[in-house]
Amino acid sequence: MSRIREKNQEVIIKFAGRLFAEQGFAATKVADIAKLADVPKPNVYYYFKTKENLYRAVLESVTQPLLEASSPIEQLDDPVQALTSYIQTKLRISRDHPFASKVFANEVMSGAPYLPSDIGDELLAQSRMIIAKLERWIEKGVMARVSPQHLMFTIWASTQTYADFSWQICNVLEKEALDDQDFADAAEFLTQLVIRGCQIKSA
Repeated sequence: MSRIREKNQEVIIKFAGRLFAEQGFAATKVADIAKLADVPKPNVYYYFKTKENLYRAVLESVTQPLLEASSPIEQLDDPVQALTSYIQTKLRISRDHPFASKVFANEVMSGAPYLPSDIGDELLAQSRMIIAKLERWIEKGVMARVSPQHLMFTIWASTQTYADFSWQICNVLEKEALDDQDFADAAEFLTQLVIRGCQIKSA
């Protein structure tokens, strides 16, 4: 039963993410989510109680992977390995959670009015960890003296754009949807851009 419950929740979160991404929190109705997910409206309330809880679940479906993505930076001493893994993982999140990524982007762009404070605190702590590790590598002389903050922002922007601005990217590439090879090519390019541009060397 727990597996059935988990599967049903995943389906609801998936379609809720799509509507939240397209319409925003305020304009999205639970009835529309239920219709799109092909489940009875009471089931949505059974699993999530409120629309606010469901919105949080959508945010968590992408913020939790985003928080876990920085593990290589925290755990590895080699900046080439750590940043390569970080960039690859961030792109996989854009590939696997496109609608939830858009929801998160819209939330941030609007000043994060609905973002739970505990998630915001975790994201800030993660950012501070990444900056501290980049500063350590700079001091060790294994990467150029670049701005750790702006390097982090650049990686965020260049990886998340493949989800948040997928329409524009697909339009330029003249295709209906991005495939695995597109994300592999992006990972290779962005990794080399960061490693060569910041003169990063294996520790």
